[in-house]
Amino acid sequence: MKFKILAGLAILTLLSACGEQATNSTDSGSQAPAKTIKWKLVTSWPKNFPGLGTGPEKFAKLVDEMSNGRLKIKVYGAGQLVPALEVFDAVSRGTAQMGHSGAYYWKGKAPAAQFFTTVPFGLNAQEMHGWIHYGGGMELWQELYAPFNLIPLAGGNTGVQMGATRVFKWVVGSIKRLIV
Repeated sequence: MKFKILAGLAILTLLSACGEQATNSTDSGSQAPAKTIKWKLVTSWPKNFPGLGTGPEKFAKLVDEMSNGRLKIKVYGAGQLVPALEVFDAVSRGTAQMGHSGAYYWKGKAPAAQFFTTVPFGLNAQEMHGWIHYGGGMELWQELYAPFNLIPLAGGNTGVQMGATRVFKWVVGSIKRLIV
């Protein structure tokens, strides 16, 4: 069930700044000091919000485990460090090293951004995954975000926006009535 929740997330952008901030700490069990890197991850949703807000927490925990505690990611919910719709700017400026949000929120900054997330009449989850990872979408996304000093990553997918099929049928029906 937990996997289904993660898989069901919207195409969310994990935005990584190109630079990193690190702090040194010593591991009393080793001869050389161990370097611990501490990053901030800001989100557009409340901390631990069901579905969208739990993904970043699980991601941070997995990174901590995989790095043996050398990379610590502290997750900030919407409004804790920056407002919900300032994730893009916060990561771009270096206020935080990562962000978790929906690419469609950044249309005003990069007009093509919404095509890297779920939109009505857009690709379904499998099509979006195929395009991003095997059809050249990731390269386009990276090119789009490069001027902002951001590296995009896909962080889930909910599939097609709800209601799009019904609206599409209504639009097609309306067009047919106008033509006839």
